[in-house]
Amino acid sequence: MSVISLVIKREFIAKVRNKSFIVMTFLSPLIFAGIALLIGYLSTMKADVRQIAIHDETGWFVNSFKSDSEYRYINQSDTPVKTLTDSVKSGFYEGVLVIPNSSDPKFLEKHIQYFSEESPGIGFIEDIEDLISDRQTKFNLENAKLDTLAIRKAESKVSLSIARASGEESVKGLNEIKIGIGGAFGYLIMMFIIIYGNMVMRSVIEEKTNRIIEIIISSVKPFQLMIGKIIGTSLAGLLQFAIWALIGMAILFSASLFFDVTPATPMTSVAATAMQPQLSNAQLYLTEIWKLPIATTLIAFLLYFIGGYFLYSSFYAAIGAAVDSETDSQQFMLPIILPLVLGVYIGFFTVINDPHGTIATVFSFVPLTSPIVMLMRIPFGVPIWQIALSITILFATFFGVVWFAAKIYRIGILMYGKKPSWKEMVKWLKY
Repeated sequence: MSVISLVIKREFIAKVRNKSFIVMTFLSPLIFAGIALLIGYLSTMKADVRQIAIHDETGWFVNSFKSDSEYRYINQSDTPVKTLTDSVKSGFYEGVLVIPNSSDPKFLEKHIQYFSEESPGIGFIEDIEDLISDRQTKFNLENAKLDTLAIRKAESKVSLSIARASGEESVKGLNEIKIGIGGAFGYLIMMFIIIYGNMVMRSVIEEKTNRIIEIIISSVKPFQLMIGKIIGTSLAGLLQFAIWALIGMAILFSASLFFDVTPATPMTSVAATAMQPQLSNAQLYLTEIWKLPIATTLIAFLLYFIGGYFLYSSFYAAIGAAVDSETDSQQFMLPIILPLVLGVYIGFFTVINDPHGTIATVFSFVPLTSPIVMLMRIPFGVPIWQIALSITILFATFFGVVWFAAKIYRIGILMYGKKPSWKEMVKWLKY
């Protein structure tokens, strides 16, 4: 058995036998399931109805406010504003909307006030503004002697039907589904890199602190030790993910049995006819999802998963060798995490709007961001040559970074009592 294989075996066994690893492997899915159940339970709980007092001195708007399950609007136009604001302070009313007496629309636009003890939500304020604006527009049209009913009838709202150039029908919202699929894969890679990259770094720091590294390095080359640590930790991480997936499927299966989830009974012809538009749309969504490059996405995910993790783990291993404690490593963490955050930002804010634009394309070739950005682009349809070039650049960069990281690793693991700097680490590359 080669030296690297022995290091991989040692790292893998050390990780999977660790008590914290075993506990978190089986406890994490239960925690997530508990959080999901708690969120589901809380979402079913109805919040108390909030009372909003309407003080409308014009008498134009008060009847436009309709109470619902969340807000109850009460006409208090005859009650003094001071009394109403005192009621808000005492907690009787959630807020009070004051509309001054004026026939000037321009005056009303700037002088309608809402009083509350707590800042209201953006959605609530927008709803109030839209309701008052619509009502004011209607009054303006009536004052201009225009037929508001005719104008309402003349209004139209166009809804585009999405179709391919080949003539096949498509559906709206498909871009959101595509970015969701790519984003899930990209986010999974980012979390794996951060969690298990830190594990590699802590392992190096621990062995360096305990002076175990001085014994190991006498029979193993620094490069072999670093590669062995990276691969061994990644195998332990993959095992943990596999166990989580199996536990997740078991929980879903158990939940379906517990809640007696069975196939729906056949619908009557009337119900089937009524549900036909929804069923047709759902079928279109499923058809479009199956048309996505699923095989390409899965293969690319595996390759980017391996390449991205190995690339970043090389950085983590080099940092672990350069420092004496996790506290000292913090100054080096931002440059590592920043490209990952940048990749997620570009994916969700640029790829969804222009998946084949310059920014999205360029960053899908940059090795530090390509594992996230390219995975978000693939569901939108990316030429195979771009994917191949991006993966080639990623692995070529990995081998280059490993060479530099090994030089830092070789010097750093035997350095004690001296806090390294970026300048110092650059010097180590010259040795």
